[in-house]
Amino acid sequence: MRRKEGGFSLIELLIVVAIILIIAAVAIPNLLRSRMSANEASAVASMRTVLTSEIIYNSMYTVGYSANLPSLSDGGVAANCTPPAVPSASAACLLDSNVASGTKNGYLFAYVATTSGATNGSFKLNADPASSGAGQRHFYTDQSNVVRVNIAAAASASDPAL
Repeated sequence: MRRKEGGFSLIELLIVVAIILIIAAVAIPNLLRSRMSANEASAVASMRTVLTSEIIYNSMYTVGYSANLPSLSDGGVAANCTPPAVPSASAACLLDSNVASGTKNGYLFAYVATTSGATNGSFKLNADPASSGAGQRHFYTDQSNVVRVNIAAAASASDPAL
Protein backbone atom coordinates (compact mmCIF):
# COMPACT_ATOMS: atom_id res chain seq x y z
CA MET A 1 0.00 0.00 0.00
CA ARG A 2 1.02 3.46 -0.81
CA ARG A 3 0.96 6.18 1.81
CA LYS A 4 -0.26 9.65 0.92
CA GLU A 5 2.09 12.46 1.90
CA GLY A 6 0.55 15.22 4.04
CA GLY A 7 0.61 18.89 3.07
CA PHE A 8 -0.63 21.17 0.34
CA SER A 9 0.19 21.04 -3.33
CA LEU A 10 1.81 23.98 -5.09
CA ILE A 11 -1.39 24.70 -7.00
CA GLU A 12 -3.42 24.94 -3.79
CA LEU A 13 -0.91 27.38 -2.29
CA LEU A 14 -0.91 29.52 -5.44
CA ILE A 15 -4.71 29.71 -5.39
CA VAL A 16 -4.70 30.86 -1.76
CA VAL A 17 -2.05 33.50 -2.48
CA ALA A 18 -4.03 34.75 -5.51
CA ILE A 19 -7.18 35.09 -3.40
CA ILE A 20 -5.29 37.06 -0.74
CA LEU A 21 -3.83 39.38 -3.40
CA ILE A 22 -7.28 40.04 -4.88
CA ILE A 23 -8.69 40.90 -1.45
CA ALA A 24 -5.72 43.19 -0.75
CA ALA A 25 -6.15 44.94 -4.12
CA VAL A 26 -9.72 45.78 -3.19
CA ALA A 27 -9.05 46.77 0.45
CA ILE A 28 -5.86 48.88 0.23
CA PRO A 29 -7.33 51.83 -1.78
CA ASN A 30 -10.21 52.04 0.70
CA LEU A 31 -7.76 52.09 3.61
CA LEU A 32 -5.75 54.88 1.98
CA ARG A 33 -8.90 56.95 1.38
CA SER A 34 -9.91 56.41 5.00
CA ARG A 35 -6.49 57.59 6.18
CA MET A 36 -6.70 60.72 4.02
CA SER A 37 -10.17 61.47 5.38
CA ALA A 38 -8.91 61.05 8.93
CA ASN A 39 -5.97 63.41 8.23
CA GLU A 40 -8.33 66.01 6.76
CA ALA A 41 -10.69 65.73 9.74
CA SER A 42 -7.72 66.14 12.08
CA ALA A 43 -6.58 69.25 10.18
CA VAL A 44 -10.04 70.83 10.44
CA ALA A 45 -10.27 69.97 14.15
CA SER A 46 -6.82 71.47 14.72
CA MET A 47 -7.84 74.65 12.90
CA ARG A 48 -10.95 74.95 15.07
CA THR A 49 -8.76 74.46 18.14
CA VAL A 50 -6.49 77.28 16.94
CA LEU A 51 -9.55 79.49 16.44
CA THR A 52 -10.77 78.78 19.97
CA SER A 53 -7.26 79.36 21.34
CA GLU A 54 -7.07 82.69 19.49
CA ILE A 55 -10.36 83.86 21.00
CA ILE A 56 -9.13 82.98 24.50
CA TYR A 57 -5.69 84.52 23.83
CA ASN A 58 -7.26 87.72 22.49
CA SER A 59 -9.43 88.10 25.59
CA MET A 60 -6.65 87.21 28.10
CA TYR A 61 -3.79 89.35 26.80
CA THR A 62 -3.73 92.92 25.53
CA VAL A 63 -1.71 92.18 22.40
CA GLY A 64 -4.59 91.09 20.14
CA TYR A 65 -4.08 87.76 18.44
CA SER A 66 -0.94 85.72 18.93
CA ALA A 67 2.20 86.57 16.96
CA ASN A 68 2.75 82.91 15.99
CA LEU A 69 1.55 79.39 16.75
CA PRO A 70 4.25 78.60 19.35
CA SER A 71 3.06 81.51 21.51
CA LEU A 72 -0.34 79.78 21.71
CA SER A 73 1.46 76.68 22.98
CA ASP A 74 4.59 76.52 25.11
CA GLY A 75 6.64 79.11 23.22
CA GLY A 76 8.99 76.37 22.08
CA VAL A 77 10.03 75.46 25.64
CA ALA A 78 8.04 72.58 27.14
CA ALA A 79 8.88 73.72 30.69
CA ASN A 80 6.87 76.92 30.09
CA CYS A 81 3.63 74.95 30.45
CA THR A 82 4.75 72.59 33.22
CA PRO A 83 3.17 73.46 36.58
CA PRO A 84 3.80 75.67 38.47
CA ALA A 85 4.63 77.80 35.39
CA VAL A 86 2.19 80.63 34.71
CA PRO A 87 0.92 81.08 31.13
CA SER A 88 1.97 84.30 29.41
CA ALA A 89 1.55 86.05 26.05
CA SER A 90 4.62 84.24 24.74
CA ALA A 91 3.59 80.82 26.12
CA ALA A 92 -0.18 80.72 26.60
CA CYS A 93 -0.41 76.91 27.00
CA LEU A 94 -3.62 76.76 24.94
CA LEU A 95 -2.53 74.65 21.98
CA ASP A 96 -1.03 71.24 21.33
CA SER A 97 2.71 71.47 20.67
CA ASN A 98 2.33 69.37 17.50
CA VAL A 99 0.10 71.98 15.85
CA ALA A 100 2.28 74.77 17.22
CA SER A 101 5.31 73.21 15.52
CA GLY A 102 3.50 73.52 12.18
CA THR A 103 2.95 69.84 11.37
CA LYS A 104 0.29 67.37 12.44
CA ASN A 105 -1.08 64.18 10.82
CA GLY A 106 0.33 64.89 7.35
CA TYR A 107 -0.72 68.55 7.23
CA LEU A 108 1.48 71.65 7.35
CA PHE A 109 0.12 74.66 9.22
CA ALA A 110 1.21 78.15 8.12
CA TYR A 111 0.28 81.04 10.42
CA VAL A 112 0.69 84.76 9.69
CA ALA A 113 -0.32 87.52 12.09
CA THR A 114 -0.96 91.06 10.85
CA THR A 115 0.09 93.87 13.14
CA SER A 116 -2.00 97.02 13.35
CA GLY A 117 -0.49 99.48 15.79
CA ALA A 118 0.71 97.81 18.96
CA THR A 119 -1.54 94.77 18.60
CA ASN A 120 -2.00 91.89 16.20
CA GLY A 121 -5.34 92.81 14.67
CA SER A 122 -5.76 89.80 12.42
CA PHE A 123 -4.26 86.48 11.41
CA LYS A 124 -4.37 83.90 8.62
CA LEU A 125 -3.94 80.16 9.03
CA ASN A 126 -3.51 77.67 6.20
CA ALA A 127 -3.41 73.89 6.47
CA ASP A 128 -2.03 72.15 3.41
CA PRO A 129 -1.24 68.46 2.85
CA ALA A 130 2.46 67.70 3.27
CA SER A 131 2.21 65.16 0.43
CA SER A 132 -0.40 63.98 -2.04
CA GLY A 133 -1.10 60.89 0.07
CA ALA A 134 -1.78 62.88 3.26
CA GLY A 135 -4.94 64.59 2.02
CA GLN A 136 -6.61 66.18 -0.99
CA ARG A 137 -8.13 69.34 0.47
CA HIS A 138 -6.48 72.60 1.55
CA PHE A 139 -7.95 74.63 4.42
CA TYR A 140 -7.88 78.30 5.42
CA THR A 141 -9.19 80.35 8.31
CA ASP A 142 -8.72 83.79 9.81
CA GLN A 143 -10.14 85.96 12.58
CA SER A 144 -13.62 85.61 11.00
CA ASN A 145 -13.71 82.09 12.56
CA VAL A 146 -14.83 80.46 9.31
CA VAL A 147 -12.92 77.45 7.96
CA ARG A 148 -12.69 77.52 4.17
CA VAL A 149 -11.72 74.74 1.78
CA ASN A 150 -10.16 74.42 -1.68
CA ILE A 151 -9.51 71.16 -3.51
CA ALA A 152 -7.15 72.40 -6.23
CA ALA A 153 -4.77 74.82 -4.49
CA ALA A 154 -4.00 76.57 -1.21
CA ALA A 155 -7.25 77.87 0.24
CA SER A 156 -7.93 81.58 0.78
CA ALA A 157 -10.58 83.93 2.11
CA SER A 158 -12.46 83.78 -1.20
CA ASP A 159 -13.02 80.01 -1.09
CA PRO A 160 -16.29 78.43 0.10
CA ALA A 161 -16.87 77.74 3.78
CA LEU A 162 -16.60 74.18 5.01
